[in-house]
Amino acid sequence: MAEGVLDGRIILVTGASRGLGRAVAAAAARSGARVIAAARSKAALEELDDEVRGEGGGLTLLPIDMLDGDAVDRLGPSIARRFDRLDGFVHCAAELGLLTPTFQLDPAVLSRVMAVNAFSAQRLIRSLDPLFRRSDAARLVFLSDANADSKRPYWAAYAASKAALGAIASAYAAEMRQTAVRVRWLDPGAMNTRLRRAAYPGESDGTHPDPGEAARKVVELLRASDEETI
Repeated sequence: MAEGVLDGRIILVTGASRGLGRAVAAAAARSGARVIAAARSKAALEELDDEVRGEGGGLTLLPIDMLDGDAVDRLGPSIARRFDRLDGFVHCAAELGLLTPTFQLDPAVLSRVMAVNAFSAQRLIRSLDPLFRRSDAARLVFLSDANADSKRPYWAAYAASKAALGAIASAYAAEMRQTAVRVRWLDPGAMNTRLRRAAYPGESDGTHPDPGEAARKVVELLRASDEETI
């Protein structure tokens, strides 16, 4: 990854306390971006900030729970008080839920997974849209997953949430075609993350690469090119 490819770009990353979100926030900061790192855990965000500052960078920390709809709705106005625009947005916040037969799936679990993985994306778009439109080339990255189309047993909640996220992202991409906002869609593949270990507890830690490789792909998608992936 070339240093400086995101110089001066203002990037919001959700789910930044661990896994791919953490790796993306760090990689974007190393590439020159002004990163707003959002996640539930303030302590984990502070650890990430210490790491980035140790490399000469820094983050704007934003503790937020994607299940708190009112907080999500306030996010755009809150960011606008400090920044005049958003040049990039990466939605890494994710919830696996339970891998269980569909007839046994607790509606509360389904609602939580849908809220974190899909509904929060729509509320974020609604809240952040004015900031995207103020950028000369806003780039949004949403994460797909092969399990959304796999028709695999026990994955109903997670697969449904990813399918819904795809529909939301695709609709927004179509609506923004006459603007400078572009939407990208990336399947990062299997990674050594806590979510992956929860889904496949029998796998050893070294089975899949760390999220750094996928984070570099995300940084490339955040660059201000006209390429469209949705």
